[in-house]
Amino acid sequence: MHETILVTGATGTVGNEVVKALSSEDVKVRAGVHSIIKGDRLKVFPNVDLVELDFARPESLKVAFTGVTRVFLVTPFTHNQVEIAKKLIDEAKQAGVKQIVRLSASGADAEPGIQLGRWHREIEKYLEITGIPYVILRPASFMQNFINFERTSIVQEGKIYQPLAEGKVSYIDAHDIAAVAKVVLTRPDFKNEILELTGPEAISVPEIAAVLTEVTGRTITYVDVPEQAARQVMSGIHTPDWMIDAMMELNYILKSGYGATITDTVEKITGQRARTFKEFAQQNADCFIPENL
Repeated sequence: MHETILVTGATGTVGNEVVKALSSEDVKVRAGVHSIIKGDRLKVFPNVDLVELDFARPESLKVAFTGVTRVFLVTPFTHNQVEIAKKLIDEAKQAGVKQIVRLSASGADAEPGIQLGRWHREIEKYLEITGIPYVILRPASFMQNFINFERTSIVQEGKIYQPLAEGKVSYIDAHDIAAVAKVVLTRPDFKNEILELTGPEAISVPEIAAVLTEVTGRTITYVDVPEQAARQVMSGIHTPDWMIDAMMELNYILKSGYGATITDTVEKITGQRARTFKEFAQQNADCFIPENL
């Protein structure tokens, strides 16, 4: 094995899938985790080692990047994510990394854009001027969000609560993002590119509720939540104000139809069409059934 690939945020929605995808390749995967204990489940995959990444401890970054040839760069959703990303990019440059594949977000280049996009674009620009060959992935919203954030209300009440009205979004399965990442991290012909990644369809939350109803055999309905009510709910669970503002901005542009663009980038790069939401729901149907909560 000549390549060592560091995946930061390895226990997250996309990072976890990238580790799994790379574990079948002839590379050594270094899974960067904030807590070694939380990363235990990644040990089951071949060619995967865990390494601690503590952004407050520069020495942990130096250890994590030593001997690394390529990086899949994911940063946490925090108020200082730009600062964290710059630290990681600096460390990669110091270590002589040959390529960085950065997980950004759809709409990062919009002007003036929303706060989430501006944070991602600042990181993209910082990466672009380092001289390190890069690939920037800009995926649409993740299908997994319906498991990670909506599962409890779907299972317990048969309802999806979101402030998105009829807005259509080209949701993407994190599995497909990882499939693209695997290709660009293991083939030498990707350099200084920006790839827009979406699912094969734009679908509204009412349509998603109908798909889940069909797949689970349970009645799932959509409740359109007024913006002020959504803010109050997030505030009630002690969500920081900066995060509430950022999420409501995102919801507004999705509600307005700006998340409906469809690309065929996944199929062009991997040779496989991106999964539809119905295919995702069929594969993960157990997550939306009460006895499995």
